[in-house]
Amino acid sequence: MKTNKYMEDLKAKTVAELNEELTAAKKELFNLRFQNATNQLDNTARIKEVRRNIARIQTVIVQKTEA
Repeated sequence: MKTNKYMEDLKAKTVAELNEELTAAKKELFNLRFQNATNQLDNTARIKEVRRNIARIQTVIVQKTEA
């Protein structure tokens, strides 16, 4: 259910907004990996969630550029 709402929100955004969100998600992933490497990360499942969100954002970008 939560991912359906997230996908609807992504589809409502413009390509420029999606690119900004993609950049922010990639920065967050870098920070999470850095925290994980230094044993400061408590919730390691967040890495998987952010990776999937990046893939979702990229998918919507491709769909919008093809249409």
